[in-house]
Amino acid sequence: MSTITFSTLTGSNVVTTTISGHGAIENAYVTFSGVEDVGGIPASEINAEHSISNVTSNTFDIIVSTNAASDATGGGSNITAEFQINPGLDTTVAGNGWGAGNWGRGTWGSAADISASSDQLRLWTHDNFGEDLILNVYDSGIFYWDKSGGLDSRAVPLNSLLGADSNTPTIARKILISDRDRHVIAFACDGVGTIGTQDPLLIRFSDQENPLDWTPTATNTAGDLRLSSGSGIITAVETRQQILVWTDVSLHGMQFLGAPFTFGIGLISENVTIMSPNSAVAVDDTVYWMGAEEFYVYTGGVQKLPCSVRQYVFNDFNLNQSEKVFSGLNASFGEIWWFYPSSDSDNIDRYVVYNYEQQIWYYGNLARTAWLDRGINQFPIAAGTDRYLYFHEFGQSDGSTVPDSAIDAHIESSQIDIQDGENFAFIRRIIPDITFDGSTTDSPNANLVLKARNFPGGNYLNSQTAGVDRTATVPVEQFTDQVNVRLRGRSFALRVESDQEGVAWRLGSPRVEIRPDGKR
Repeated sequence: MSTITFSTLTGSNVVTTTISGHGAIENAYVTFSGVEDVGGIPASEINAEHSISNVTSNTFDIIVSTNAASDATGGGSNITAEFQINPGLDTTVAGNGWGAGNWGRGTWGSAADISASSDQLRLWTHDNFGEDLILNVYDSGIFYWDKSGGLDSRAVPLNSLLGADSNTPTIARKILISDRDRHVIAFACDGVGTIGTQDPLLIRFSDQENPLDWTPTATNTAGDLRLSSGSGIITAVETRQQILVWTDVSLHGMQFLGAPFTFGIGLISENVTIMSPNSAVAVDDTVYWMGAEEFYVYTGGVQKLPCSVRQYVFNDFNLNQSEKVFSGLNASFGEIWWFYPSSDSDNIDRYVVYNYEQQIWYYGNLARTAWLDRGINQFPIAAGTDRYLYFHEFGQSDGSTVPDSAIDAHIESSQIDIQDGENFAFIRRIIPDITFDGSTTDSPNANLVLKARNFPGGNYLNSQTAGVDRTATVPVEQFTDQVNVRLRGRSFALRVESDQEGVAWRLGSPRVEIRPDGKR
């Protein structure tokens, strides 16, 4: 490494570091060792991990606790600087030049207002190799973390481990471990004899139980496969029977065959799309995913998933940030969640849910960037854009505020026609069916809102709100038995809502008493 020097200014705790061609960027991290006192700043404060700021090609600043006693330059002659991976983008940059940005963003012939080169946001995949971890940066390096080094240890490049052969891949799009046979599999990686040059359609696998042996021989099970369809692998998901591999235009099935071929792969379907590397989720041997304009399900064959809210989702979607889309399984309720950015947002702000047990869809607004279903933890955990982790399906209050606040919750049906909309009807009574089991407040309640309209394209002209209160809990739960209303229209919608802290409710099958009321 180049000579490393540190410069201080009297009264300042900013230390300017000079390393020619260091390659670090703003907000990256570096750890120094072997540094001596500089300008009255103790060596112990510099020999630590630091965040990097004020970067130029040869210098950057670090912040220490002690203000310098003098202007000085030094640091010693045996200094080591260990740089962490530079942070990646948190938003995809569309690029510059022709085609950059949204069509019609300015007048004809106007300059593009995007100055950065086209680049992709940072995505990671990882999988367990026993108690250790193998990690991969999308379209970048592969790393190995050894648990025996302790929680303070850092992952290192896979090819730097003692015993790694010269054909160990150094770049990939996704990495996973085959659970059945314990091969490490790299997708869209560099090949044997071409290390450092990525092949977007190449799949390679290590020797069984050995993440360091990647050169195929007669005495190991390492090997490779290359897809013939598509321009690049997007992602892969493991099921009980096989590994599904998506390209930009096709879906393939990869299965363990045993000696001498180890793995085989076959085309399952063409002319299918996938929205992002994280938009597919497996439930046993069924896989659901979001495509470019459709939802799909695989159950041995590929089918489009009928979606009653498809237009709502895809007509208001920021496709420039489609790589941020991710899916999550909420197994307790039979739900697949997709989180995505709306057209007015560069960040995830919405979700759409498919309940595969009841075969229904619902949607809403929620800013989440990652999801882990219950299993190791009792409840699902999701990451918010506010950099907090949240338990889901836990408690009845909004924990994103201080102090906790009530959750403003609601669910609303789509339009329900009365006699196919041919006749008016008079609605006079609602018999609620709702449970408040799990509520922590003594007197939970919710509102039933009934809205009526006369034409499919018209507004809801009339609405009535009826409160439903829990009246007893023993010997069985009891609540408001019926609500009288007066509402007339050709169609109606039912909404259930609550904004009281400590309330949990679940809707059953409410009944609405309807009587014919003529055609005019």
